[in-house]
Amino acid sequence: MTTTDTPVATAHGAQATHPHTRRDDRAASDKIFDRFCVGVLVVLAAAWLAPTLWAINTSLKNNGVASLGASQVLGDTSWTLASYRNLLLGGRLTTWYFASAFISVVSVALTVFVTSLAAYALSRLRFRGRTLVLGLVLGGLLIPSQVLVVPWFKEFGALGLLNTYWAIILPALPSVVAVFVFKQFFDGLPKDLEESARLDGASFWVIYSRIIMPLARPAVSAVAIFTMVITWNDLLWPLIALTDPNTMTIPVGLATASGNYSARYADTLAGAVLGALPLVVLFLFFQRRIVEGIAGTGLKG
Repeated sequence: MTTTDTPVATAHGAQATHPHTRRDDRAASDKIFDRFCVGVLVVLAAAWLAPTLWAINTSLKNNGVASLGASQVLGDTSWTLASYRNLLLGGRLTTWYFASAFISVVSVALTVFVTSLAAYALSRLRFRGRTLVLGLVLGGLLIPSQVLVVPWFKEFGALGLLNTYWAIILPALPSVVAVFVFKQFFDGLPKDLEESARLDGASFWVIYSRIIMPLARPAVSAVAIFTMVITWNDLLWPLIALTDPNTMTIPVGLATASGNYSARYADTLAGAVLGALPLVVLFLFFQRRIVEGIAGTGLKG
């Protein structure tokens, strides 16, 4: 005996849709929505991959071919590593790599430490004016970093920190987004563990370092990843603060080198590929931690 999907008559003479029909309709609508989402992802992936592949392909051509136009670049099947060899052997690329790596690593470590302490205080401590302080901290989201360039320049110039790594590291520490991520995560942690540790005589620092931070690894991963990417790719402020070629970061060095290369598009794009390569390698090695960090930041409605 088979089950049909015909309408079923109700006690009042009206017809009701069979439950199997409703489930089939929902399943069909879910499939349509899933296909739509996949289509959007494919379009966005193509929009991102197309210029990336174009940059890689152009960087593997001669400068003469790269300057002739799209048809010549696509039609030429010969590849060469001359542009990469020129950058690695004839420039300060290794110095720029070291500067970017040092600034990014130190910025990540100090940002995680400073913002997690601030967020833990806002999440657990009760003091007069706490709401006002939290509002002022979150109000920093409304201030674009470009507005602070002139005050930073005067401040670090007076301190004699221009053309030093600290001129780039210190402005990255008061990250409002990092404070918000940590606070949301700490708010979701149960307070029973802290109360038990406090009854055992644990201090504020012991609770923070041995109980809270080990539990906050997803938030630490998220903040570290975002800080690393933003610091590595930052251009505007380092371009103003770092004028010594020996202290320049990868984006600043490539920006100044591009001015010298003018129509040498292959060399310019080779530098761009080399500048992005460390972040790609970082993503490949820590892909799982990156996904866990983004998914487990503690952001709740």
